[in-house]
Amino acid sequence: MAISMPKSSSISPSNQFLQSFSRNTKKKNSVVCCNQSELSPTRLELSICVGTHLIPHPRKIEKGGEDAFFVSNYNGGVLAIADGVSGWARKNIDPALFPRDLMTNVSNLIEDEEVNYEPQILLKKAHAATSSVGSATVVVAMLEKNGILKIANVGDCGLQIIRQGKINFSTSPQEHYFDCPYQLSSHEAGQTYLDAMVSEVELLEGDTIVMGSDGLFDNVFDHEIVSMISRFNDVAEAAKALATLANNHSKDTNFDSPYTIEARNRGNDIPLWKKALGMKLIGMVIPNFVVEKIDLIVCLVYRI
Repeated sequence: MAISMPKSSSISPSNQFLQSFSRNTKKKNSVVCCNQSELSPTRLELSICVGTHLIPHPRKIEKGGEDAFFVSNYNGGVLAIADGVSGWARKNIDPALFPRDLMTNVSNLIEDEEVNYEPQILLKKAHAATSSVGSATVVVAMLEKNGILKIANVGDCGLQIIRQGKINFSTSPQEHYFDCPYQLSSHEAGQTYLDAMVSEVELLEGDTIVMGSDGLFDNVFDHEIVSMISRFNDVAEAAKALATLANNHSKDTNFDSPYTIEARNRGNDIPLWKKALGMKLIGMVIPNFVVEKIDLIVCLVYRI
């Protein structure tokens, strides 16, 4: 079961942090600072701080949104985000259940011997253990103590690494066609861990990791993310600022977002009323269902 966190808190080395969003919460942000991880005898010890923020769609405030994420300091650290697919609501199924169940299973399985600190295998086992009906895009990142970050993503949740004021690495969204991302699902026709895009990146002291659901990257340009990160030392404030910027862009009918530009480049036009409501068309389990775009999660990891 997901555990709600207060606005600011920390975790001990043995604890894990699983976040969903409590009822009647309009905006949620928190910060978690993990103990230092020794990378090698010849390298400085590094500490990891994670700031998070979510702004649910106005019609989803009652249940706190349809996304979930998980943070743990197991080994070097584990981060995961699951973005629920709103189309399931058409079948009277709560889209928030599947991502929360999936993240709960990620939490329960990170120390499994078969996982062996491989995020793709963690997705395999967590997906198999998820009994809720629904689907979600997902990204999992696992940091080893030698400084290697292993990443597995399915769909359009994303991860970027910012180094010295530039984006050093970025995951690429997976989609069947425009607005139809890959997703893990309770439905047999969905994707599996074998469809995950797997990456490895060596992190350096001072790197910043930005993770988010598509609500962030569809509404905020890369240069805006880099610029916003440079303004803050506090991770929770940085996460809140990015989430607020994405939310504001999503409701600005005069703003050409990364999503609207891509849609236009692919020959699609987005009516102003949909842009004003922060929506996009998406073909998923239920083709051509309108999905709200304002839900977003931002996770930032500062390595100090």
